Amino acid sequence: MAATFATSSTVVGLGSSSLSSPSRISSPNRRICLSSGFVKPTVAARNPFRQAGSNGGRFMGFERDWLRTDLNVIGFGLIGWLAPSSVPAINGKSLTGLFFESIGTELAHFPTPPALTSQFWLWLVTWHLGLFLCLTFGQIGFKGRTEDYF
Repeated sequence: MAATFATSSTVVGLGSSSLSSPSRISSPNRRICLSSGFVKPTVAARNPFRQAGSNGGRFMGFERDWLRTDLNVIGFGLIGWLAPSSVPAINGKSLTGLFFESIGTELAHFPTPPALTSQFWLWLVTWHLGLFLCLTFGQIGFKGRTEDYF
């Protein structure tokens, strides 16, 4: 009887009243569906390779304009970084001024690269880190605003 139950039924969740009579269990043609209110139904993960059939057999991984390039974001992000980085806050000099000055001193002896102990590397990493943060937050803020996220 247990083998008949295991092969002829589909168990979905936990107990209900469908097991009330033994005659229902022994019936080989009857499917028993056990369910409960606190068990969520299993949902298959979205696999893009299985969904390729809905697109005529082609795999569509990204939407066509996934980057959504907007020159306003780049322009405002660059201005948003150049303004605060041009404030003379480091010994009377600005971060942008120190970075460009270090580029000039390193170009003075062009064929040889900058030494690892050169201040050029500090200003390069600091300036670009600030620029990339402004561009990233600008993209999040601008696109979030235009697409009504907040």
